[in-house]
Amino acid sequence: MSEINDNHGLMMYWAFDEGTGASALESVSQIKDDIHYVFNQAEFTEPCPPQWRQGAMGTGLLFDGYSTYIAHPINEGSNGEPQHLSALSIGIWVAPRSYEWGEGNKLAALVNRYNVDRKQGYLLGMFRHGSWSFQVGLEGGEWKELWSPEGYELPKNEWSYVNAVFDGNLGEIKLYLNGSEIASADLPRGSRLVEAADTDVLIGKNNHSALLAEVFSLQMFSGMLDELKIYNIALSAEEIAASYRQVLNSHGGVHPQLKYDDIKLDRTPLLLDRHRPQYHVSPPAHWMNEPHAPIYFDGQYHLFYQHNPLGPFFHQIHWGHWVSKDLVHWRDLPVALAPEKDQLSPDGVWSGSASYDADGLPVLFFTAANDSASPNQSVALARSTYSRDKDPDLVQWVKHPEPLIVQKKGIGAFGDFRDPFVWKDDEGWYALVGSGIEGGGGAALAFASQDMLNWTYKGSFFEADIQQYPYLGPIWELPVFLPLGSDKQGVSKYLLLVSPVGKGADVEVFYWMGQLDKQNLSFLPDQAEPQLIDVGDFHFTGPSGMVDPMTGRNIVFTIAQGDRTSELEYQSGWAHNGGLPLSVYLREDGRLGIEPIQELQSLRGEKRLSLQDKSLAEANTLLGDVQGDMLEIKLEIEPGSASQFGIKIRRTPDGEEETLLYYDLNQTMLLADRTKTTLHPGEKCSGIQGGNLELLGENLKLHIYLDRSMVEAYSNGLKSLTTRVYPSRKDALGLEIWGNGEPLVKSMEIWDMQSIW
Repeated sequence: MSEINDNHGLMMYWAFDEGTGASALESVSQIKDDIHYVFNQAEFTEPCPPQWRQGAMGTGLLFDGYSTYIAHPINEGSNGEPQHLSALSIGIWVAPRSYEWGEGNKLAALVNRYNVDRKQGYLLGMFRHGSWSFQVGLEGGEWKELWSPEGYELPKNEWSYVNAVFDGNLGEIKLYLNGSEIASADLPRGSRLVEAADTDVLIGKNNHSALLAEVFSLQMFSGMLDELKIYNIALSAEEIAASYRQVLNSHGGVHPQLKYDDIKLDRTPLLLDRHRPQYHVSPPAHWMNEPHAPIYFDGQYHLFYQHNPLGPFFHQIHWGHWVSKDLVHWRDLPVALAPEKDQLSPDGVWSGSASYDADGLPVLFFTAANDSASPNQSVALARSTYSRDKDPDLVQWVKHPEPLIVQKKGIGAFGDFRDPFVWKDDEGWYALVGSGIEGGGGAALAFASQDMLNWTYKGSFFEADIQQYPYLGPIWELPVFLPLGSDKQGVSKYLLLVSPVGKGADVEVFYWMGQLDKQNLSFLPDQAEPQLIDVGDFHFTGPSGMVDPMTGRNIVFTIAQGDRTSELEYQSGWAHNGGLPLSVYLREDGRLGIEPIQELQSLRGEKRLSLQDKSLAEANTLLGDVQGDMLEIKLEIEPGSASQFGIKIRRTPDGEEETLLYYDLNQTMLLADRTKTTLHPGEKCSGIQGGNLELLGENLKLHIYLDRSMVEAYSNGLKSLTTRVYPSRKDALGLEIWGNGEPLVKSMEIWDMQSIW
């Protein structure tokens, strides 16, 4: 730039104006640096280059937060000794998408070349909640850090122009933001920066990043970078201001604006992933665990989820957000709640629920994570900024500044106090909080409020008999409480769902039906032994629920866990998705009924098959032309002479790979046999899983949803079996009725299913 003496002293410059491809030119050396990116080569989807977007000038490079970075080699010279610099200046345009948690007090590097052990080199990077720092290693082994002052954090989803200057001769180190100096520190005059030998310049990745699960490098930058320049001179305040003005002048004299669509997580590269479900709700990319806080408001359903926007691993949890008009077709919205620099939730925003305030507006109750507090989890509140003109999708939420409920010693298992489930009636608001009993088992603790802000502890709502049922564990998470209506005797019945965790716990969704003691705010189960909705193994967890005000239905949401290694989740760029929404209800026979919601029929495409009263051989002949990995199947089988019978799905023509869903009449069990599911050496899916299902003389009626790796089988309106399949072969698309005798296929219907994205 002419404003900076025609690039005098420029050592390195990346304009990021390529706009496509997997390399970025460093203009001074004319070296094309490879851009490391997970989908440059891809096993499960189509390879694609790193993501380029509109930059501050020309185009910029989007860093995904866990795999995108550039390593630029440095020619050390003939002796290989580290150079001693009298000056160093760095200028870069930065637009963060999310902030690092700060593992090990390390920075998410924008650009760095340093050796932490020898205290050599330099590091410019971001820390928690948008703070940032420039750090240099000086002669004599001194490591100097200069931090952004309070109020000068780098905002998310906006461009900031960042400059860092080291001037050894004058003994100064300075930070500039958007052309203006914001911080400085004195050094001894004549100081020299000692470069780190044998180390590449890394852009977007810390030279000494921590490793999570032996796979994921932390301290990776998430967001957009543009116009990176590194000088071996100390730029003056006038030169930096001139550089900033030059970019503003190219935008009509105003600071460059960043469109949210240019920086948001993009699900497009994952749409062709042959294992990622396409009609189950999922984040655009990266990690999710349980969906939660469903609520209906102003013609739309909202559903939130635990989300790490940095990558497909559990870390730095935010609240993701979807919206839908029909509970089937969902739209991605910006993150609703994130960790912030406050004393409420600086370390995470964990699960919770949604309700309505006194004016009927939506409110969110969440678990506020604050590692500086004891316990580090409390119940907190966020309010919508809703207006039909300004925020019809409920994108913006404002946290109440203080926690609503803080656990005291003697209330539950101290230190485990999370996942509030809140409901409202004419008399006030009620909350269940997941915890346990000291020295005992898991518990849901009850609270009540007249104003939604001040809460009174009412005691244990219900707790585990851990002696009789040790699998219920010492701690319960994610309590859900729903009304089921009246039974035949006119008694009001309710459903309580919990998710046990901790030593000895079976991490499934257990339930009881029973009555509510409103006066004591406690639950009276019809029977002590808990039941399972789903008999799969660890694929139907993390419950949440709501009463749909439009239909009166009880709807339950869950996470369908992925059952994969960290290595495969890294390669795939995603981890987990939501299960299909379930309608749960009280049956005529007093048992709990479960059915996928009827709205899912809107996803049906071509009807591939319809048959009645066929033998096994006749049915399989007709099935020969039906293939797919996105199907809905309705099947009724009469046992005949068979004691085991069902259907093989995701089957290769030679049967080398297949998954068998079947019923064992003698054991009264619904089962999934995954012993032949995949030949892939890295996938974990194997063995036989299932559980008890009493058909009481009925035929087996299966309602199956195949969605790539997802398999959900609902049987006779009583139980489901959710599992995962990751065939290695792309021709594992076939179906085959199976039995150890001669079952009769009473009826079968099959539809193609359409993607919701």
